[in-house]
Amino acid sequence: MKLLLDTHFLLWIANGDQRLTPKAKKIISAADAVYMSAASLWEISIKVSIGKLVVDVDGLTESLHNAGLVELPVSIEHTKTLKALPPVHRDPFDRMLVAQAMTEPIHLLTVDTALSAYGPWVKLV
Repeated sequence: MKLLLDTHFLLWIANGDQRLTPKAKKIISAADAVYMSAASLWEISIKVSIGKLVVDVDGLTESLHNAGLVELPVSIEHTKTLKALPPVHRDPFDRMLVAQAMTEPIHLLTVDTALSAYGPWVKLV
């Protein structure tokens, strides 16, 4: 299985956060490939620039690459899928992650239960 990690997982992995549960670690380590979206790094960068988050974005990106995560750019095909998504979730970054998961296809790993309404592409932990 291929996984796209929701933004919170990127922060948790980089920080060794205890919210990264053994179950989530097991799912991630068993994946054939683990992706990080450019949209997630965009979201983190915005939150850093407006003072909602304190993170060294360059260090975070390097740490995630070193952990073996593969970058997933945002493409025009992703935006076409995004346009067709029902308005179940209002966060534009989460909606893009769902669109990317559907388009690729890969599974979006998240703890955000609201995203499960988008169907089988969303894997809750």
